[in-house]
Amino acid sequence: MYKLIALDIDGTLLNTDKKITSNVFNSIQEAKKNGAKVVLSTGRPLPGVTPLLKELNLTDDGDYVICFNGAVVQEVKSEKVISNIEMSYDDFKTIFKVVKDLNTKVHINTPTNVITPFEEPSKYTVLESELNQIPIVYMPENEINDDITFCKIMIIDEPERLEEILNVLPKELFDKYTVVRSAPFFLEFLNKKANKGTALKALCESIDLPIEQTIAVGDEENDQHMIKLAGLGVAMGNARDSIKDIANYITKTNNEHGVAHVIDKFILNK
Repeated sequence: MYKLIALDIDGTLLNTDKKITSNVFNSIQEAKKNGAKVVLSTGRPLPGVTPLLKELNLTDDGDYVICFNGAVVQEVKSEKVISNIEMSYDDFKTIFKVVKDLNTKVHINTPTNVITPFEEPSKYTVLESELNQIPIVYMPENEINDDITFCKIMIIDEPERLEEILNVLPKELFDKYTVVRSAPFFLEFLNKKANKGTALKALCESIDLPIEQTIAVGDEENDQHMIKLAGLGVAMGNARDSIKDIANYITKTNNEHGVAHVIDKFILNK
């Protein structure tokens, strides 16, 4: 029944050592061999997820990836864009004003780099750069303009500080943007129409697959839209309680090969 499985990466596909276990690897290979599509769905850009796609042999014709938390859907081999929902310079100005008022930091994700308006970037901007294998570009506020491709804009700060920021963010921002927390130190702003759920829907439409035949697996708030929309929404055993609450099924943790358990049970019918 299920012909596509969309997998979050951190906390889902990867264990706490940031590795793909042999059980998960083998189940993904068997699922693909049996004709199911395995789609990585991530906040990362394509360069940041390419090593994992190669490791999992998900680079053939007909393999797809969801990037930037749903802002971009691409065919892996050709890099053909299936769906692209960007932000704008006006969005940056709106969010940056709030950032300055709250005395925190922000960076911009483009398809090829991460832009910071601060001469000394946050350690979390450095982490974003290292995770995704893309360079940091320093650009003063007055040089940031409409020529930039704004895939997403991120507030980055200590987890405790982000909790405080979430409580005081103007309601208008939540009305205007998709706001998701992809890690304790990352608060992401996307075009209101962009999330992992709308990306999954766009991909299904492009390959003529009923969304009822899809599975979505995740652990964090940025996975909620695809978990709600998929035919079977799955929360990892290590997921936030809010994600478990909306899931149709709760699998094992990422250290207990939770992804393999889902594939084996619902796709391979073991």
